[in-house]
Amino acid sequence: MKKDIEFIPVKDVTIAIVKNEDESWQVYLLNRSNQKIDTILVTSKGYGYKNKEEQKTSLLRHSIPYLDAGMHALIEPIDPSVFHLTNEYWVSYFIDGQIFDKKFIFAPDAITEKNLTLIGELEIKGVLHH
Repeated sequence: MKKDIEFIPVKDVTIAIVKNEDESWQVYLLNRSNQKIDTILVTSKGYGYKNKEEQKTSLLRHSIPYLDAGMHALIEPIDPSVFHLTNEYWVSYFIDGQIFDKKFIFAPDAITEKNLTLIGELEIKGVLHH
């Protein structure tokens, strides 16, 4: 039963959307913790409105076997044409058999040049989810 599962808050695992030198954008999962995370599942989708018309992207699913402490993994490329949408990444993973789960939501138009900061572990500028 769901009530029997203990959900511990996610700490030190986050999402970054970075802009490459070739002007392409990519989404990364960052494990900033001191523990290995494994059996990682990520779903991504975009939703919102443009000119009062509902828009949504396909739901994409990604699997990453594990991420060692301090490591990162590419989740997917992202097209700037969806930056006006709410972009949601739902991440689930295990640490020592305990499940962790969190939605990372980037608000419409949050992914912009003015919001870029240096992402140390990637050595590139991007928008880091806080």
